[in-house]
Amino acid sequence: MDLHRTSILNQMDYNRDSKEGKATQSTEERLDSGVDSLKEEEYQAVADEIHRLQLESEHQQAAALTKEPLQEWQTQTTDEGDTLLHLAIIHEAKDYIKQMIELSRFSNFLDAQNDLRQTPLHLAVITNQADVCYSLLDSGCDPTLVDNNGDTPLHIACRHGNLHCFSVITQHCRLEHLHTAMAACNYSGQNCLHLASVHGFLSLVEKMVDLGADINAKEQHNGRSSLHLAVDQQNLGLVKLLLRKGADPNLLSSGGHTPFQLTYGLENCDIRKELLPVTHPDLRELYESDNSEEESEEEQEESESDVEGMYDDFRWNGH
Repeated sequence: MDLHRTSILNQMDYNRDSKEGKATQSTEERLDSGVDSLKEEEYQAVADEIHRLQLESEHQQAAALTKEPLQEWQTQTTDEGDTLLHLAIIHEAKDYIKQMIELSRFSNFLDAQNDLRQTPLHLAVITNQADVCYSLLDSGCDPTLVDNNGDTPLHIACRHGNLHCFSVITQHCRLEHLHTAMAACNYSGQNCLHLASVHGFLSLVEKMVDLGADINAKEQHNGRSSLHLAVDQQNLGLVKLLLRKGADPNLLSSGGHTPFQLTYGLENCDIRKELLPVTHPDLRELYESDNSEEESEEEQEESESDVEGMYDDFRWNGH
């Protein structure tokens, strides 16, 4: 594929007279892409790399269209829907795993889901086999598929603090797959960052934020961010980490509370001291309606328990 500077400039040189009253700028004045600053060999290297990527993409698309049908052994499943690869991973039969993956590169067999909708990659993470995770990803499996809980394999790694499998997935899956997996919420409304925060895995939290995870994303149950969840867990170290990484201390939950307001009634005063100076003054105090609402809820629960007790007494006395 030949790339020419003249063609690039011609493509960019349009609508010169689109703005009335302004002198038309020359192409050189309007364009400062740095193309002309490249040496000829550097320019050709860029062109060759683009050509290589295009050929690679075309090859992958062609391979996807011409996938061979599954062999008989690849269609065999147990009553629970497990394929032979599922079983080999469960029993950590390394030789069989390696052979089956090599025979199934870039095929749908690697993404087969059992009755729990678990893929081989899910099971590799559950059984903490980072080497199998790498082989599956290198052979074209899809890391964005979810199980019956809505969890991707990355969700499972974050829930259990599985750093080895986490590192393999984040380093060896395609960038668009990584962003999809990190942003996806499971059926409990939590994404990977929420899970790592709830379970206190600071290293995973930091790595995901560095990889582009939205630090202010809210879980879908109560609308709480990772900073809210860190306060819930009274995890001072996580609170400090999230603030240092740019978490918004003034973000409101679905109930209209900031992380600082969640510290009322908690024993850890250090968290309050950490959040106080970074929280907007108008968002520090709990409104009286909040307190009265909580009191009314408590009174209602006590009233209901009293009614239940009266009913039990009446029923027993009636016999």
